[in-house]
Amino acid sequence: MHDARKVLMIEDEQDIARIVRDYLNKNRYETAIAGTAEEGLQMMELLQPDYIILDIMLPDRDGIEVCREIRRRNNIPILMLSARGSDTDKVLCLGFGADDYMTKPFSLSELLARINAHFRRYDRLIAERAEGHVLRFGDLTIDKKAYRVTRNGLEIPLSAKEFEVLHVLASHKNQVFSKAQILDAVWGYASYGDENTVTVYIRRLREKIETDPSHPQLLKTVWGVGYKFNVD
Repeated sequence: MHDARKVLMIEDEQDIARIVRDYLNKNRYETAIAGTAEEGLQMMELLQPDYIILDIMLPDRDGIEVCREIRRRNNIPILMLSARGSDTDKVLCLGFGADDYMTKPFSLSELLARINAHFRRYDRLIAERAEGHVLRFGDLTIDKKAYRVTRNGLEIPLSAKEFEVLHVLASHKNQVFSKAQILDAVWGYASYGDENTVTVYIRRLREKIETDPSHPQLLKTVWGVGYKFNVD
């Protein structure tokens, strides 16, 4: 049995924040609220939360900027909220390091399902880490136990979700995964997810691990189906 996981919600609409806090607390999460970006960053250092819910529109700083600041410090999973609902916002959020994205108004049960799915996936990966498997493909090494990817001994910095997407594909080399299958394997909720999320993550991974991202040799697109980790 785990101790209660800690969630930090950085949200200036206090009515929404209190409703979410009370709902998550009833579902065995310890939830704290910050009303501004600066308060949120301070509370993050103080509380060391396990999960962050971050509004994209805050009174003192832009939420995407805050996401980038958090990501520079650590790999805490971040779910971003936006009232605007545009694809541009979503791509920006995911591109700057967010792990998930929801549009206001949102369902409390869906929010809880996404958080629960994250921790189920996390717990499963922790259990798998004990096996200590290391995948090697030429000069590329993927260390599941250390969540570490290196090329020629030099580390390639990846977020937790980037690593998980890569590991799902690389551990099933040459197997084609649909976007829905990748969503389910990494985020745990294919029925709730937006498949564009996978597209963003594949693009980011290609920029980091491919020699020529515009002509990928490892992360191949199988048109009309999905993606595979290509090994000749």
